[in-house]
Amino acid sequence: MGQDHIRYDILAQDALRGVIRKVLSEVAATGRLPGEHHFFITFLTGAPGVRISQHLKAKYPEQMTIVIQHQFWELKITETTFEIGLSFSDVPEKLFIPFNAIRGFYDPSVNFELEFDVPLADSEELPAAEITAYPVAEKTEEASAGKGEGEEKKPGSVVSLDAFRKKQ
Repeated sequence: MGQDHIRYDILAQDALRGVIRKVLSEVAATGRLPGEHHFFITFLTGAPGVRISQHLKAKYPEQMTIVIQHQFWELKITETTFEIGLSFSDVPEKLFIPFNAIRGFYDPSVNFELEFDVPLADSEELPAAEITAYPVAEKTEEASAGKGEGEEKKPGSVVSLDAFRKKQ
């Protein structure tokens, strides 16, 4: 098998991040989520470009999960980042998150999930992405905005892009 000079794995991961960007852009344009849709977004708090308060960084030194549902404001989307206002224990916070820092995106209303293996800054590991669904109880992240806790995901299938990556 030849060497992948095109890097399909990176192209596929960028395309999947584009799904998140498109969905958030549509929400930003209307100012609300359609129907029963709401999102859990897990991201690395120490990833380059992430800007969160020192309080949140101390509480979530590695990663955190935010919930975009009823109460959010000033959602702004660029090609590479999104910015959002959320309340944490009645304290308003502004978060600035690059799409490359996202580890997971989940919409429980339709049981849709994207997961990304985001390498740490000093890691040489190649990025991977997969689409998967599994029960919330198996997740270890805390739903920081306090919404959607106790919701369960229905079992689903796993499609991993790793199966298509060249083993090195």
